[in-house]
Amino acid sequence: MMQKKQFVRRLAGTVILAGFLLGWFVNDYFYLIDAFAGFNLLQSSFTGFCPPEKIYDRLLD
Repeated sequence: MMQKKQFVRRLAGTVILAGFLLGWFVNDYFYLIDAFAGFNLLQSSFTGFCPPEKIYDRLLD
């Protein structure tokens, strides 16, 4: 079974790469996805609240 840290890191990496590729090939506004993911990673480092961890707990645990 996938560990929670792996799940969160893979999800964050996927969101960041998808936002980058959409911003590069489709529209510059898709770079906001990267900003949102970065902001979420930053706030979770201070508060300890991480929405993907909650999703993991509900769906996969």
